[in-house]
Amino acid sequence: MSIADKIFIDMCNDILENGTSTEGEKVRPHWPDGTSAYTIKKFGVVNRYDLTKEFPAITLRKTAIKSATDEMLWIWQRKSNNIHDLKSSIWDEWADETGSIGKAYGYQLGVKHQYKEGMMDQVDRVIYDLKNNPFSRRIMTNIYVHQDLHEMHLYPCAYSMTFNVTQKKGDDKLTLNAILNQRSQDVLAANNWNVCQYAVLVHMLAQVCDMRVGELVHVIADAHIYDRHVPLIKELISRETYDAPKFWLNPEIKDFYQFTTDDIKIENYVTGPQIKDIPIAI
Repeated sequence: MSIADKIFIDMCNDILENGTSTEGEKVRPHWPDGTSAYTIKKFGVVNRYDLTKEFPAITLRKTAIKSATDEMLWIWQRKSNNIHDLKSSIWDEWADETGSIGKAYGYQLGVKHQYKEGMMDQVDRVIYDLKNNPFSRRIMTNIYVHQDLHEMHLYPCAYSMTFNVTQKKGDDKLTLNAILNQRSQDVLAANNWNVCQYAVLVHMLAQVCDMRVGELVHVIADAHIYDRHVPLIKELISRETYDAPKFWLNPEIKDFYQFTTDDIKIENYVTGPQIKDIPIAI
């Protein structure tokens, strides 16, 4: 069993056994047939992944890590808010006739801000500080911008990253750690997808800043299992598990903006069968 499997199974069991239900409450999400999409939820879930020990992909079912990485690069590298720049169709539901999702996600990371050192967007500021002020406690991004919410087709779920650098005794390199803050998460559809894509991001930033990877801490304010997902989750967490896969990142890439999905490889990834046609609340 991978560490990520154990974390995922324990989280799901905790939600199912100790969570609270939103059934009968006024909720925004609904199913395509118009029925209200209720959840069982836990507040303030915190999961820690030590990236020095394994790549945190669950083996209960396959996580499409290259597709997850492409979405992460769409947001963080291409800084796009248009689905035509994305290889998958996961955002199609929220795009307008031009393909735009409004002033959300990648749009916010591409906005330039004035700093003492000049004009930079949030991603470039993170890289600048990791290289020049690694022990700063102010290395973070935030895409939940209230003044632009009315122009976002979907409010950001994973909205903030905080980076923190440590120096391990006897190590000649610094260690990059990060916290991913998420206001809301559909555990079945998105949990390991988000974990894997931000683990890749930490690996990439560590490499281009000549650091080692450390911990990824995932903080979820509202971790929920939708009512129609409960039987799927129960079946999923009862499955056989396997060892974590091996992760490879092209060591030749030293510029974050040069990474592509071809620069990652996932080896020895043995998993249970995929769950097909997961109903998605909208």
